[in-house]
Amino acid sequence: MKSWCKNLLAIGLGVSLISACSSNDVEDEPISELTEIQATVFPEISWQTSVGDGVGDFYSQLRPTVRYDKIFVADRSGEVVAFDQTSGDKLWSVNLERELSDQLATKTKGVRIAAGVTAARNKVFVGGESGLLVALEQDTGKVVWSVFADGELLSAPTVAEDVVAVSTSKGAFTAYNVDTGEQLWTNEMQLPTLTLRGTGSAAYEAGGFFLGTADGKVMVVVKNNGQTAWEQTVYNPKGGNEFTRMADVDMTPIISGENLYAVSYNGNLVSMELRTGRVVWTRKYSSFNELAEAGLNLFVVDDFSRIYAVDKRNGLELWSNSELKNRTLTSPAVIGPYIVVGDFEGYLHFITRDTGELAGRIQIDSDGLYAQPLVSGGKIYLQGRSGKVATVTLP
Repeated sequence: MKSWCKNLLAIGLGVSLISACSSNDVEDEPISELTEIQATVFPEISWQTSVGDGVGDFYSQLRPTVRYDKIFVADRSGEVVAFDQTSGDKLWSVNLERELSDQLATKTKGVRIAAGVTAARNKVFVGGESGLLVALEQDTGKVVWSVFADGELLSAPTVAEDVVAVSTSKGAFTAYNVDTGEQLWTNEMQLPTLTLRGTGSAAYEAGGFFLGTADGKVMVVVKNNGQTAWEQTVYNPKGGNEFTRMADVDMTPIISGENLYAVSYNGNLVSMELRTGRVVWTRKYSSFNELAEAGLNLFVVDDFSRIYAVDKRNGLELWSNSELKNRTLTSPAVIGPYIVVGDFEGYLHFITRDTGELAGRIQIDSDGLYAQPLVSGGKIYLQGRSGKVATVTLP
């Protein structure tokens, strides 16, 4: 669909909202079919396995993380697994539904993991739609502590020194002691009447958490006390109804040098001064995906799965690619001279950074890829909707 209905469907809002769109009111826009390309890169799956039942058709941004010479993976039902990064051997596995059955029985219907995985401070952190936030020992998988936040957790926790902080679907940004789980503070934000399904993780730099808000802003929260240092508008909501005024910043701001970069749904891509929030430049793009950067360029996947390269210095568009339009692309990631994005049929696409040309592809999971690929140590780590986990390398 060409209107906002397509965008709401893509991010998993309820059927009751989608039903407000009549097929008579909008023009269906076709999904781009894959055509033969003159491949110049030939990726290979070097390791693969399966973890639980994956995430199914539910909204999720769960993806693997790599640290401590391990690959950490979680599935929606609460299975968390650690694999040896070199051999791929399973090191430990824990099922949070079983481990925390008493707490879950009194609080919620299942764990429904959707936030994570974050590995830091010798711990692994995951959270769920139930509000559950769990810290596990990275070497054994033993539960260190668990708490319930006030609202769904839909994005990966952010660890900053002795603090782990999470955004909730109710507009709270809450910090906990990283070792004990003690709540330290919470910063409450005003939510618009209607928002997208999802929240962005915070970035951390120099004593401050930088995060996007549901009303189209970037704000900085001081780590020591939870107070707001500054906030700046990415996009002022406009339009005649709540749908057209949606302006969520559902991504993690990118911090690069003295600037940060953020993008909003229905709105803008902006560059801001890190210290003050002053807007350096702004350009019209609409996205609920993470940005990627390399050198002097930013890479954007918009809400119709068009891909753009933009100059970080001035916001000028360098190239665009619409060959994968409407294929529900993941957020982009950068590996060497390529950008990689996954799609709803489980293909991982390689795009040349300098020109935007399709350079290669490989299918990972026929049920689809949904989360930003993780690039670490020259390898690409992916998680598919069916629970398949894979490492992709370039020959």
